[in-house]
Amino acid sequence: MPIALDDYRLLGRSGLRVSPLALGTMTFGVGAGSWGSTEDEAQAMVDMFLDRGGNFIDTADFYGQMGASEEWLGRLVKGRREPVVISTKYSLTTRPGDPNASGNHRKNMVRSVEDSLRRLQTDYIDLLYLHMWDFRTPVDEILRAFDDLVRQGKVLYIGLSDTPAWQASRMQAIAEVRGWTQFCALQICYSLIERTVERELIPMAKEMGLGVSPWAPLGQGVLTGKYSRADLQPGSMDDISTRKAINAVTGRLTEKNLLIADTVVAVAKELGCTAAQVALAWTLTNPTVASPVVGVRTPAQLEDNLGALAIDIPAELLAKLNEVSAVPPVFPIDVLKSPAEGMMFGNVRVQERP
Repeated sequence: MPIALDDYRLLGRSGLRVSPLALGTMTFGVGAGSWGSTEDEAQAMVDMFLDRGGNFIDTADFYGQMGASEEWLGRLVKGRREPVVISTKYSLTTRPGDPNASGNHRKNMVRSVEDSLRRLQTDYIDLLYLHMWDFRTPVDEILRAFDDLVRQGKVLYIGLSDTPAWQASRMQAIAEVRGWTQFCALQICYSLIERTVERELIPMAKEMGLGVSPWAPLGQGVLTGKYSRADLQPGSMDDISTRKAINAVTGRLTEKNLLIADTVVAVAKELGCTAAQVALAWTLTNPTVASPVVGVRTPAQLEDNLGALAIDIPAELLAKLNEVSAVPPVFPIDVLKSPAEGMMFGNVRVQERP
């Protein structure tokens, strides 16, 4: 069913209202070029997004050169900060060589938040994500540091990004039991070429009250149909200057993914829209998804992406997309369905909880 940018959604098990698409700002502050935006382009995109009712804008202290993405965003929303839900992140290094200028621990979290507040020219952050799990910091340290920042009013809501499902669910349960601030959002890579998160992360988010905000819903551009078999060349970390080079080195440019992209293009032709709109609309068919992050570079790309909200994918075409992009089951999920359900329930149908 078509929706509008101002058809706001609740973010997870919270009362925070966010637009059904979030404007990503990873292209802000990296310098104009193959994948960076100019500041004029960034201003035009922010204006377009806000004027049409969008209110959810995503950034991170790591984006841009020396935090330039946050600096740009602070300037671009000046004078209309209050209606905007700004999410930012901490964890990744902002001062290479300093062991405490990265990671999930309290010192880095507090320092990062103070720096983000200064760059964003604001006195509070609407949503603070842990950017990436570091496998080193105790969870009680992370949870209490988050809670302290919320109690101080510097952060309003908290979320997780790129964190194992077992740790995320464990942390949410600890926070609930101890009366600390609970997470309301989960930002993960999710698209037609990355559906492995449907095994554990998305069911966990549904159960634990986390609204999913997918990053790279277009598969870093692979799902737009702009790549061909001629692009299937091995990548090298020595050259990550372009999106194509990044996709090659991260394994997104594969025969299977191009086959999925071909199907997306074919569906788009049937619907009379663009492949990007189909790929984005597909993520919104998952009820656990609250607000995909659109990582656009130009106003024209943003205009196109916003058109995804008007796309209603018919059941037969949705089945085609799901079939071509399906991922193999893994243990224990593969043994918990039929015939195991029959052995568990004695062939009596029992409705699953919504």
